Amino acid sequence: MKKEQLLEEIESALFNSKGKISYQDLKNLDHEEGTEIEENILFFNAMKDYADKKHFLSTLHSIQNNLPDTEEKTPGKVVSFFQKYKKVTAIAASIAGITAITITGVTNYFSPKTDESKIQQLSRDIEIIKKTQAVQSSRIKEVASKIPKGAVVKSGGSAFLIDTKGYFITNAHVLNGQGAIVTNTKGQDFKTSIVYVDQTRDLAILKISDKDFKPSKSLPYDIKRNKLDLGQDIFTLGYPRNEIVYNTGYVSAATGFDGDTSTIQVSMMANPGNSGGPIFNKEGQIIGVLSTRETKSEGVSFAIKANEIYQTLDDWKKSDTSAISLKLKESKSLKNTPRTSQIKELEDYIYLVKVY
Repeated sequence: MKKEQLLEEIESALFNSKGKISYQDLKNLDHEEGTEIEENILFFNAMKDYADKKHFLSTLHSIQNNLPDTEEKTPGKVVSFFQKYKKVTAIAASIAGITAITITGVTNYFSPKTDESKIQQLSRDIEIIKKTQAVQSSRIKEVASKIPKGAVVKSGGSAFLIDTKGYFITNAHVLNGQGAIVTNTKGQDFKTSIVYVDQTRDLAILKISDKDFKPSKSLPYDIKRNKLDLGQDIFTLGYPRNEIVYNTGYVSAATGFDGDTSTIQVSMMANPGNSGGPIFNKEGQIIGVLSTRETKSEGVSFAIKANEIYQTLDDWKKSDTSAISLKLKESKSLKNTPRTSQIKELEDYIYLVKVY
């Protein structure tokens, strides 16, 4: 039997079980032909093995699709082989590589995947639930008329007074509902109206519209818009929980996330609820508004520069004549005052924002 015919018979025998190969046919081959025939047999075996694997994966995929969700799915095992001839080894290795990639794809298809954005959203939802539960547990202290009937407090943040008439600054993203009330350190709630929202700067102005509010004679701080120094000490007061919380840090970069020149980077731990809280320098002057943090870096937060507050107020004045009467205080009454005394002076002017 000729070599070419013998190869056809070998292929037919391996793949279709119809070919007929006699011992005498193999015996009549010389050494070179025998080696070539043997290499081709190994190649045919490799191709047959690859075809079997593809059929197995197709069957596995079909079974997986028909399994109930409650049943446990067990991945198959990958079997590899090695041949002694260089030429056949290269071919077999290529086939094995393709098979491995295919099996990996199937495994990844059926494996559960982690959704990072969902995890971040869950964390935020948990914070809102905790805040809502805490608010509900203290509803006895609230006056029923402060929020509309049927309204539910769903989130919160911080805000600070910028004049004695009851005007506040907070973050625009804090006001993500129909309205808001504010609560002072004594637990007193006051109705507010949203007078201006600056989405571009992420700042908003609230105004207390409540007859129970008693204006202060003055504020113990001013808003400084001068250039900030790297490394200067800062602190904040805000409401990541239902009582005021103090935290410290320092200015770590002159710009914010991705080089944003309207914000600064601060090294300070910040939590949901701190948004809208003031950033003070060591003299008790407001130098910024705490707004965001990096989700994958501990202690990296961002604050809107104080100059942006003035820009927002200017834009508000252009659209509302009532803003003209608003005057910001410009004194330094807390300079050289011990930190504990500063906090006692400042905390009555920082409010919890409850959004419904």
